[in-house]
Amino acid sequence: MTQIGGVQSLSLGVTLQLILAAALHQGFATVAPPTTAPTSAPPHKDPGRPERGNYVVTNSTGTACLLASMGLQLNITYSSLSQNKTVQDVVNLQPNMTKSSGSCDSDSASLRLTTDAEKTNLTLFFTLNTTSSKYHLSEVILSAAWPDMKDAVSAHNSSLDYLRGTLGYSYMCREEQTLKVTQNLSINTFQVQVQPFGVTGNQFGAAEECQLDEDDMLIPIIVGAALAGLVLIVLLAYLIGRKRSHAGYQTI
Repeated sequence: MTQIGGVQSLSLGVTLQLILAAALHQGFATVAPPTTAPTSAPPHKDPGRPERGNYVVTNSTGTACLLASMGLQLNITYSSLSQNKTVQDVVNLQPNMTKSSGSCDSDSASLRLTTDAEKTNLTLFFTLNTTSSKYHLSEVILSAAWPDMKDAVSAHNSSLDYLRGTLGYSYMCREEQTLKVTQNLSINTFQVQVQPFGVTGNQFGAAEECQLDEDDMLIPIIVGAALAGLVLIVLLAYLIGRKRSHAGYQTI
């Protein structure tokens, strides 16, 4: 009986020690100061596909001389105040917050887009070759002064060759394109239709499709032709096999 009592006392002592240790551990865990994760600026979110805007430039008589319908997305690299480093931001131009203006001459035309209370100004210049009657986007100027920029951004390139079309016709490209302007600026275009010269009746002329659209239309044609060829081969194989099967049962 004495041994049993000693074992019970020992078990009780061990249990009390475990309870005491658990209580002390819980107390230290409660007193310990909470750790906080280092804060950082949130990453820039993908703005998604930009809304398509309609822009018109009129001449001195109030007649439309440049028409543009497109969604625009700016890729700008700048020095960020909040992150204290160079970042690349992607921003959509919102048509309902964008003012358009410009000018038209016999061999040159411009479209100026101003948004964010004049914090962003984008100007597109088009040039017409009067000899070949071909036009193209030849120059882009951008100025941006956003709250997170350490210094205002200015980009300019006057030796571009994009959005090529023919006088009296509109240039059209449904597919997304990326127009490289400078090292710090590129422009993504969506569902573009533009006509900077030869506008009549305030309407777009017949559209000239871009190469990307033509390639996109060519793929289903090729696939359809391949499927039609496959069906024809299977049909011919079936007819030949059937003819041979009938020939084997002919009487001599």
